[in-house]
Amino acid sequence: MALAHEVEYSGTTRLFEEGGTADRFWIIRSGDVALDVQIPGRGRAVVETIGVGGLLGWSWLCPPRQWHLGAETRNPVSAWEFDAAEVRELCVTNPAFGLVLVTLVAETIGDRLRATRTRLLDLYGPQASGARP
Repeated sequence: MALAHEVEYSGTTRLFEEGGTADRFWIIRSGDVALDVQIPGRGRAVVETIGVGGLLGWSWLCPPRQWHLGAETRNPVSAWEFDAAEVRELCVTNPAFGLVLVTLVAETIGDRLRATRTRLLDLYGPQASGARP
């Protein structure tokens, strides 16, 4: 937590875009952030919402360090923001911490992949509830 600083976002704020440079991450203290994927010809589709206590952002850990999804606040959000380069350096100097952090981030990646798959199947699968005629 020594590397964190508090941030506040009021209303709807675009935090990052798919494909942008992933140089930070957040732990949500209050509010909600929608993760979305850009679907050609359809726009953005929300695949998951991150709430209190959730980790927002993992792309900073894995090269090429570009966001895999986009993110936008849905309401006022307060969070702890971390500079990714500082955290990666701490992982190098403290391998035990690094292992714990990488394990937690890997769990988050798995959860996000499952949520994205489920949402896309819901939108575009054979029985899609979100399909357009």
